[in-house]
Amino acid sequence: MKETDSRPERAIYNERRAERVIKNLEKRLMNGLYAATAADARDAILALIPPGALVARGDSLTLAQLGVPQAIRERGQNELLDPFEEDEDGNWPPSDLRDKMMLDTFSADVFIAGTNAITLDGKLVNVDGSGNRVAAMIYGPKKVILAVGVNKIVENAEEGRQRVRDIAAPLNTQRHLLHHHDAPMADLPCVKTGVCADCRLPYRICNYVVTIEGAMAFHEGRITVVIVGEELGL
Repeated sequence: MKETDSRPERAIYNERRAERVIKNLEKRLMNGLYAATAADARDAILALIPPGALVARGDSLTLAQLGVPQAIRERGQNELLDPFEEDEDGNWPPSDLRDKMMLDTFSADVFIAGTNAITLDGKLVNVDGSGNRVAAMIYGPKKVILAVGVNKIVENAEEGRQRVRDIAAPLNTQRHLLHHHDAPMADLPCVKTGVCADCRLPYRICNYVVTIEGAMAFHEGRITVVIVGEELGL
């Protein structure tokens, strides 16, 4: 293999960082596992979902890239509450149906989503527009499975919040506008300039910023983070 191919070094580097994160997740009473590829991650997530369990999905490009929602449907072992299932034009379900599924999420057996950033010492940093995703991470569903690419591993919570502000949020607003035809997003400064202006517009997506630092003893192991050795999501 030519020295110009840096994939082996990157694979080792990514796995070592993931191992450090997983050890620190366990100290915080959360679980973690590493999957080298997207296919391995998809299989690992499916293996964590018991047959017959009611599964709810939070908005996550990472899950979509992994093909997890489609794999759950094709497997046929679980009912899936998916407020973000796209039609052939990329549109989501009507807002009233989407809101009902989001509320029903709190009674689900399993909640699957992504996370905007994860720190080397095992903290999860997320931002939400309406709060439904972070709320379900914190309380409600019996089990939470979060998928995250290695590109979202950061040094600390402050860097995680900066990552959300400077990278994830501007890209996500563009995603909502381009792929889901969410017209009000066009007025947001981060869509127009690519830079966060800490706006106060009614459709800003950065209303709820949450850092999960661990779990209570009676919720030990409720959250499992699957770290994927690939760059995924925003």
